Amino acid sequence: MNTVNRTSRVLGVAFLLQFVTSLFCGTILRQAWFVAGNLGETMLNIANKPWMMQATILVDVLTAFSVIFLGAILFVSLRKQNEKIALVAMGFYILEAALLVVSRIEAFSLMGISQEFVTTGSPAYLLTMGKLTFESMDFVGSTLHMLAFCFGGILFHYLLYRSGIVPRGLSLWGLITVFPCLAGTQLAVFGYQVPFFIYLPYAPFELVIAI
Repeated sequence: MNTVNRTSRVLGVAFLLQFVTSLFCGTILRQAWFVAGNLGETMLNIANKPWMMQATILVDVLTAFSVIFLGAILFVSLRKQNEKIALVAMGFYILEAALLVVSRIEAFSLMGISQEFVTTGSPAYLLTMGKLTFESMDFVGSTLHMLAFCFGGILFHYLLYRSGIVPRGLSLWGLITVFPCLAGTQLAVFGYQVPFFIYLPYAPFELVIAI
């Protein structure tokens, strides 16, 4: 019983850490510099307050480590159910973290381009470079990152449901609601605009399961 309780607590911490870092970055830090539909204003914010982008990069790196930590704890907890599936799922979580970290390289490039953009009087070619850099950063760090998460999440939630480590209703919630996320992300890969409500049923899951 003590081992089960200890495992449950570590899983709760892992889910909570990943949830808090990703939420903080997406809803607070990103909103401090990103202006939807206005890349010029976005680049101006980044150039004038580079610490906002630096903080975003730092928290995203922490999120990546949290994802790896969560994947490792889930693997250790669920490998008895099916070690091959658990190993593949952990691989997707590692890929998710790697994509997030790689996208931050583009974030550093965007900082430099934004500062040059402001210094040189906002030339059009730098705005174009900034647009390409931002889109690359967002595609790798949001879309591809989310795709890897969905594949890993489906496998882990399936094993969680089988294991009974957490209430099966919670596992079923995660398993069912991750499929719309996968469908929406696949549409985003092909350039379609996906409404936020597609992801909404899953959004509170990690906080609830952590608690």
